[in-house]
Amino acid sequence: MSSTAVTRWGRPAHEDGAGWAVVDVETSGFRPGQARVVSVAALALSDDGNVEKSLYSLLNPGVDPGPTHVHGLTAEMLEGQPTFADVVTDLCEVLRGRTLVAHNVGFDYAFLTAEAELVGAALPIDSVMCTVELARRLDLGLENLRLETLAAHWGVTQMKPHDALDDAMVLAQILKPVLVRAQERRKWLPVHPVTRRTWPNGRVTHDEFRPLKATAARMPCPYAHPGRFVPGRPLVQGMRVALSAEVGHTHEELVERILHAGLAFTEAVDDFTSLVVCDIAAPEQGKGYQANELGVPTLSSTEFVRQLDAVIGGSAVEEFAEPSPSGDQFTLF
Repeated sequence: MSSTAVTRWGRPAHEDGAGWAVVDVETSGFRPGQARVVSVAALALSDDGNVEKSLYSLLNPGVDPGPTHVHGLTAEMLEGQPTFADVVTDLCEVLRGRTLVAHNVGFDYAFLTAEAELVGAALPIDSVMCTVELARRLDLGLENLRLETLAAHWGVTQMKPHDALDDAMVLAQILKPVLVRAQERRKWLPVHPVTRRTWPNGRVTHDEFRPLKATAARMPCPYAHPGRFVPGRPLVQGMRVALSAEVGHTHEELVERILHAGLAFTEAVDDFTSLVVCDIAAPEQGKGYQANELGVPTLSSTEFVRQLDAVIGGSAVEEFAEPSPSGDQFTLF
């Protein structure tokens, strides 16, 4: 049973989507809004990973291009090239209606939206997906999850590392088998929502892409807290769930599924915690240990994920409030 919340974090890999926009940017530094984008590549892909349209351009940032030894672009090479304002309309056509995908998507998203705000544009980005997090969920057994390592694993040739177009093309080729593997292993895709705000003066700003755990721990649950989980009985919407370090899934994937099921994610283990997910029966430290000390029930991540398919409905918070006779206040009972 899914949550009544409108915002949805993540989705099962087998569900159809509206397609992907694989992007890569090379920049003059590491701080969006101060450093600038010096080249951008964007590939529009169908939901199964086939390229449908593309955009690539060097950009004249109007500032020093920064680490030439990394991206290979000099001031002379960028002189006379288009500005971001010159290509933003074409970029929007690639992005529109698709999920933005990048390897460490927070970096690319932050730079693209910072550039858009500088020229008063509103990029049509409503959701993003990070392929670093997606690869982490597949448990590929690799030494690291850098783009070149994934390329070698999937047999994709990388011609020019840190070239925006080559990196985007490599990532697009990697994405197709990664999506297949995610479906085979019944994983959730880390598709996360992002929002834009239009101010009275017409200026559009994009919300920062924040880590899900930090956001989820502060999100109100639409269901009343039903108490602790009882072994042998189903999970109930509104239960507060904490995650130990010892789990067989990434925390981000589990948090996505917690929110989708109408449960509440908590970073704390206390008397109000309903359940701690932990794969070790008798941990000597951490949240699993705290749960045992407080008598909070624990479930393995495998069993927890299985039970997420049978969560029973909780009491919506609104059911615990009724209008007062004056109609302008609420009485709790």
